[in-house]
Amino acid sequence: MSQNFINFSEIRDLRTAFDLLDRDQDGHVTPEELQFMLRNLGIHVRDELIDDLLREASRTGSGLIDETEFLQWVARIQALKEESNTSSSGSSSSNSTTQAADDDLTQDLVAAFRVFDRDGNGYITRDELKSAMDMIGENVTEYQLNEMLELADADKDGRINYEDFQKFFLNNLDTFVQPATSGRK
Repeated sequence: MSQNFINFSEIRDLRTAFDLLDRDQDGHVTPEELQFMLRNLGIHVRDELIDDLLREASRTGSGLIDETEFLQWVARIQALKEESNTSSSGSSSSNSTTQAADDDLTQDLVAAFRVFDRDGNGYITRDELKSAMDMIGENVTEYQLNEMLELADADKDGRINYEDFQKFFLNNLDTFVQPATSGRK
């Protein structure tokens, strides 16, 4: 039997994802906003498909989705994915489960890096870091920005490459992944 619910940690992450998608912060995700994010992640989807997906996810059929519709949409997708995985795999070893978790983390890190690396050149510059922090609603001072860059830039070239990003994130995992006990910001 598959779980047809999303846990609190996933809800927190999905709310953050929704806030990132909703670039103009009007409480709705438009096809253009979704397409922008997907392209930043290196995912190319036809505009017609994006329109159809959002129209299906929207209760009103308007093609705009609010946060609740977004959460419900993702929950339906996860339920379908779990059903598919359950029916296609008879048994799985703990080794393959660990490998799958590692693969998921790697995919998440690459996706996060791509969001920060706005121009897609393989580096996060100081300006891109500032832009990303602004995009997620974190107002950082110049001092904090310099500190983050200093901490994450392992090779001290003034920019963060993927290896720097991965090492920094994995070494500070406890800081980034916290229990979902507090309310939303």
